[in-house]
Amino acid sequence: MHWPVIVFAIGIWLCQQQSVLAEPLPCFLGAGAGLLLACLLRRRKKRRAWQCVLLVACCLCGFAYANWRAELRLADRLPAALEGQNLLITGHIVDLPQTFDHGVRFLFDPESAPPGVPEHLQLTWAVYENEKAPRAMPALHAGERWQLLVRLRRVHGNVNPNGFDFEGWMFERGIGAVGNVQPKSYVRLGGADTSALAWVDRWREVIRERFARVLPDSPWRGILVALVVGDQGSIPKDQWALFRQTGTTHLMSISGLHITLVAAMLGLAVGWAWRRIPWLALRLPAQKAAVLAGALAGLAYVLLSGFSVPAQRTLYMLSTAALAMWLERTAGVKRVLAAALLVVLLLDPWAVLSSGFWLSFGAVGSLLLVGSMEGATVGWIPRFASWVRAQWAVTLFTLPMLLALFQQFSLVSPLANAIAIPVVSMLITPLALLYGVLPLPSLAHLANWVQGVLMAYLQFCAGLPFAIWQQAAPPMWLALPCCAAALWALLPRGVPGRWAGLLLFVPLLLWQPARPATGLAQITVLDVGQGLAVHVRTASHDLLFDTGPRYSAQSDAGERTVLPYLRAEGISHLDMLMVSHQDSDHAGGARSILAGLLVLDYRASFPADSGLVPPGAHFQDCLRGQHWEWDGVVFQVLYPVPESVGLGNDGSCVLRVATQSGAILLTGDIERDAEDAILGDSPGPIHAEIMVAPHHGSRSSSQETFVEAVHARYAVFTSGYLNRYHHPAPEVVARYVRDGAQPLRSDFDGAIRFDLDSVGITVSRARQTQARYWFDISR
Repeated sequence: MHWPVIVFAIGIWLCQQQSVLAEPLPCFLGAGAGLLLACLLRRRKKRRAWQCVLLVACCLCGFAYANWRAELRLADRLPAALEGQNLLITGHIVDLPQTFDHGVRFLFDPESAPPGVPEHLQLTWAVYENEKAPRAMPALHAGERWQLLVRLRRVHGNVNPNGFDFEGWMFERGIGAVGNVQPKSYVRLGGADTSALAWVDRWREVIRERFARVLPDSPWRGILVALVVGDQGSIPKDQWALFRQTGTTHLMSISGLHITLVAAMLGLAVGWAWRRIPWLALRLPAQKAAVLAGALAGLAYVLLSGFSVPAQRTLYMLSTAALAMWLERTAGVKRVLAAALLVVLLLDPWAVLSSGFWLSFGAVGSLLLVGSMEGATVGWIPRFASWVRAQWAVTLFTLPMLLALFQQFSLVSPLANAIAIPVVSMLITPLALLYGVLPLPSLAHLANWVQGVLMAYLQFCAGLPFAIWQQAAPPMWLALPCCAAALWALLPRGVPGRWAGLLLFVPLLLWQPARPATGLAQITVLDVGQGLAVHVRTASHDLLFDTGPRYSAQSDAGERTVLPYLRAEGISHLDMLMVSHQDSDHAGGARSILAGLLVLDYRASFPADSGLVPPGAHFQDCLRGQHWEWDGVVFQVLYPVPESVGLGNDGSCVLRVATQSGAILLTGDIERDAEDAILGDSPGPIHAEIMVAPHHGSRSSSQETFVEAVHARYAVFTSGYLNRYHHPAPEVVARYVRDGAQPLRSDFDGAIRFDLDSVGITVSRARQTQARYWFDISR
């Protein structure tokens, strides 16, 4: 059974790689024809032929099924014509509202709305300090019904090499549009949502508030809340960093391990008690009672976690195993796992997009492989050896996937998890869950104290030398063979060449992407929304020009976009960080970059006491006339002059990078006065084949004389999707087009990469090279 399910999963995965969905009818006809041919071959007893045809047919079935489901979901997206319009909708709040700096974000299911509004929305209700007479925002609660005036837009995320696919994540969750509440008109309606899920959400909110009352100042409260109700919004980013360093991220949220353990613990308790009550045991065997209790406990915990997609997958797997035990089927573990995989993919064909899907099934599969080669163990020494082998199997098999997905793995993970898994699973989670059911403050305080002790241990592990391995993201053609080599290495003794497969791990661990040749460069204009971040790479040097915007007090482009990109590219340090000026859309990620990466030289156009320069940094002003050469590539600062440093937009650093194949001009946010100064007294040529348009294409910049003097072949506009400044201005774009430049936009094209190589300039756009059918292509 398992091979047809595996190829069915491969078909679903292949469907999710499409940039444009295939026509549904040919897909279903091909799948049906394959199944019919397999049946005919089986009747003629051509065993090998029908098995091969059956596998191909199952793959086609997976492809056709996922393609059909995707067609249905694509139909529930906001039409482009409704973007930016004020719409009056009535509906109810789903899940727990999440607070942030200036407001709250929540899911909203419309009950009454104009035609074309999707079934599931994500809304933001924000109040900013600079608003004229801002109205106090009312408290929002799960299940409440509201009439709201909203302004919606299609789901649109930043697209970068090896970056997080926000649009795919939202598509998997079924969110058809995002938007903002207009505070001019809102009405809280009576008659809250009375569905079972709404009742559970209200209960979850009560539990979250209960933790806030009992542990108001605890730094670990967010972890306890996440373990009980699945709300991770209160866990600070420094704690997430610690969990990544120690390989314990999977323990600090409701995962398959927690759900399975809760189900097993309650099932064992019910089975133990059931056997001791004869009249119950005579009516229903204790084993079936335990299975039923465990399944219901798993369902209850999944509901309490908010019925998130990862928790749903665990529930499907658990239910499949429970059904097999209830029916007393003697199917092996492999068949149960295959059945669980089939159920998960039928209910959620987008599960293959999740890293957790591959890691969880991969880990379970490696454990089954090792477990099938071991007999019963007696005594603590054999059991400890068995545990070590299981840890080795999981680590070895998941290592290529971790490097491909996250470009890092924790070397202290076995040491950290050896303590963290039993402590979190057997102590902290049960105590926190008990407090959710029984409001005894002592339970919360005890769970909080144990969590504090565990955090101290994790900090010790993270402080050990070489706690984490980081490297460039290996390509899939290297990671997948390493997974197969890991399975081969886990086979029993006596299998020929068992350890030879591990030699494949050498190129995996040493992988580095190719760098430009001497005299050439690769330039990547990252997609950071309304802001700027440009990576310049030469044969052996790396420069970052600007760091992207600051999104909130807890988040910025440096942490969310630039650092993950640089690590995936194998950048261990920056030879220079140049920040054009102090505006938050250019300098917003500077602190994260400086904290997360070694920077050898730091130059900017703002004072050293601006708060953006850490103690001990090698900092200096960027000034006209500065120049240097790396690997045959010439860098020259054209602006500002000393008296313009720190003046804001017109004090921006302007950098020209010249290679053998062409030059690029990075202009920050300069406006007309700075453009005139550069035209009037430039220390060098300003012509460039590529220009990042000043001030994101604002009307206050890119005057005609400056555009003509640069005479670029490519004009790059870095702007946020439907930004409130309406950048770039249409007349500015037209000005560049008249001068012969090809306009490129980060909001439409994603990250834009220029390879200045020996044959000229090659342009690649992330929204084309990484295209998926769920990408927003409305504009």
